[in-house]
Amino acid sequence: MIITAGDKVHVIYRALYESSTRRHFIGKVVTAEGTLCRLDGYVFVLDTESGLYKKKPEKRSTIVDLAESGYIVNVIDSKINLAEVTYRYLQNIGMVATDDKDFTLDINEFGAKS
Repeated sequence: MIITAGDKVHVIYRALYESSTRRHFIGKVVTAEGTLCRLDGYVFVLDTESGLYKKKPEKRSTIVDLAESGYIVNVIDSKINLAEVTYRYLQNIGMVATDDKDFTLDINEFGAKS
């Protein structure tokens, strides 16, 4: 199995149409059967007024099929404290998920920055 309990992932939900709510999820795999996973973690939703992703404060559980074409999945270091992860823009990179320590994940959805 590629994904196992204890793994941590960052999931981008692909927008199905222009006005779709832009959502991301960062969480820990609680259980997995094949690519179907139960995750505990945090939702980030795009605030269209500021252009920034806002983290919902409450922890959530969700079930996703990580092989489904509607998701972009990044496996992240299992040592990351998910509660500390926020989004911000970094010069010459773009949007990142970061804990402001050792973890920075470039999630610029609009292409590479130079």
